[in-house]
Amino acid sequence: MRYLQTGNLHILVGVSLGLKKPATVAAVDVVSNKVLAYRSVKQLLGQNYKLLNRQRQQQQRLAQKRHESQKKQAPNQLGESELGQYLDRLLAKSIINFAVTYQASSIALPKLRDMREIIQSEIQAKAETKISGYKEGQQKYAKEYRMSVHRWGYGRLIDNIQAQAAKAGITIETPSQQTKGSPQEQAKDLAICAYKKRQAMLNK
Repeated sequence: MRYLQTGNLHILVGVSLGLKKPATVAAVDVVSNKVLAYRSVKQLLGQNYKLLNRQRQQQQRLAQKRHESQKKQAPNQLGESELGQYLDRLLAKSIINFAVTYQASSIALPKLRDMREIIQSEIQAKAETKISGYKEGQQKYAKEYRMSVHRWGYGRLIDNIQAQAAKAGITIETPSQQTKGSPQEQAKDLAICAYKKRQAMLNK
C-alpha cells in the first residue's frame, strides 16, 4: 500500500458518515492519540452549506411525492437533482484539502456496506432519546424522522472522495465505523482503527 510521501504516517484523517450529519472529519495523530482538528459538514461546505439545506427540502418534497405515488400505485420516476452530485464534489474537495493541510498519510472511510447499520443505529438512538420506553411510539418517530432528514448518496460521496484522493496521491483505508458515539468520536475512531489495521498488516 502506498502512502502520501509528503505526508506524516502518524497522521490520518477519519471521515464518519451519518444521516443527520452526512460527513464529519478528524485529523488525528494516532501515536499521541490526539485530534489535531475537526470539521463538521457545515465547516466543510462553508458558504455552500445553504445548498445542503436546499437539497434537504428537495429530498423531503420528493419523498412525499414518492409516498403519494405508492399510495396510488402510480409509476415512480422521481429522481434526484444534480445538486446532490455538486455537493458531493464540494465535500470531497474540502476533505482532500483538509487532509493535505494536515499532511495526512491517508484518509479512513467507512465501508459502504456498513452504512445501513450506521443509519439504523442513528435513527434508533434518536427515537429512544425522544420517546423512552414506548416501542410503538419509537417506531413511529423513527419512520417520521427518516423521512424528515436528508438521504445522502453515500456510495457516490465515497466514490468522489476516492477519485479526488487518487489525484492528490492520498491513500484510502476502509475500517469499520462504530455505531456508537458522536460523529466526531466516530471520525477519530476510524482514523485510529485504520492505523491499527495497517500496523497489524505490516507486522505479519
